[in-house]
Amino acid sequence: MENTGALKGLRVVEMGQLLAGPFAGQLLGDMGADIIKVEPPGKGDPLRVWGQGEKKVSWEVVARNKRAVSANMRVPEGQKLVRELIRHADIVIENFRPGTMEKWGLDPRQLLEEQPSLIISRMSGYGQTGPYSSRAGFGGIGEAMGGWRYIVGEPDRAPSRMGVSIGDTLTATYGVMGILAALHVRDTTGKGQIIDAALYESVLQITESLVSEYDSSGFIRERTGSILPGIAPSNVYYCSDGEYMIGANADPLWKRLSAAMGKPELGDDPRYATHIARGQNQTELDEMINAWTKGYTIEEMDALMSEYGIPAGRVYRAPEMLADPHFQAREAIVEVETETHGKLKMQNAFPKLSATPSCIRRPAPSRVGQHNAEIYGELLGLDAEALARMEADGIV
Repeated sequence: MENTGALKGLRVVEMGQLLAGPFAGQLLGDMGADIIKVEPPGKGDPLRVWGQGEKKVSWEVVARNKRAVSANMRVPEGQKLVRELIRHADIVIENFRPGTMEKWGLDPRQLLEEQPSLIISRMSGYGQTGPYSSRAGFGGIGEAMGGWRYIVGEPDRAPSRMGVSIGDTLTATYGVMGILAALHVRDTTGKGQIIDAALYESVLQITESLVSEYDSSGFIRERTGSILPGIAPSNVYYCSDGEYMIGANADPLWKRLSAAMGKPELGDDPRYATHIARGQNQTELDEMINAWTKGYTIEEMDALMSEYGIPAGRVYRAPEMLADPHFQAREAIVEVETETHGKLKMQNAFPKLSATPSCIRRPAPSRVGQHNAEIYGELLGLDAEALARMEADGIV
């Protein structure tokens, strides 16, 4: 597929694994950048065998739009190879524990000195500085320390996981935001820079006023299950054939929902008429709405909410997404011909840009070092004999 992305012409060397670095590479690749994925020889990135279900397909999503080379960065010749690759790049992504790049002779500060226009996005558990910087950090730990895990789940149970690796993907997203900002600076000054994105700080960034509420009034947010305390009605309710989400937590919306329920008088009932009152009577309000929704199918409820202009929607799993006409009309999910699994449906590239649309141009590379000859030959001028020797020596 033709590369129409906004970042066409930019080259990215992606190092690291599981999951922040690779997801950042996915985002940039979807937007048109040429992503060179560097993996250790042999098994490569563990993401190649990760995922749920009988077939492990996580790699097919996160490694799309990438070319794969292998390099043993634990030996000097492998480090030299990667350094040479970086000389031909605009951007470097890495998510190793702080100090690892330095240990391998790839200190970002030195790389930036040698190549002042280079942009380097470093993603780690705790950031590159501070007393915890040298600690190992996974997404779940960042979610816990950043305040997310404590507030997710039912109040009488242990904190819950969201169901996806949100700590990693948030850090990747902020890492990419930093890259895009740095590209603007480079366009005006010619200078690159180093971006420091920590897992726990990326999670902290989206916790709204959690810290400020404690600082101003000593209030500590707790786990509240499916509700947002004091914001009602906004919950998942049960229809006769499944779950349905309704958000009618503004005064005009509550009046419309009351009318849809056939009880317009509830719109002016002092117990529910105002935002404060509904919050105070949240439990009984939810119970009343839930008793009402049980008398309808999801399809009937969907039509009713649409008729009355009330924000509402089905609680989707993958099967419902694939069957939905809106998903289909917007091509939110596309089918990609993969090298390993044949035709495979996955989320499309987002967001949608009108003039320079992102897209999935190539499937994930099926083999570690699949593009060694192409990239090392194209960029570094290495011939087949040199690559064969390096392969025999375990360098690639």
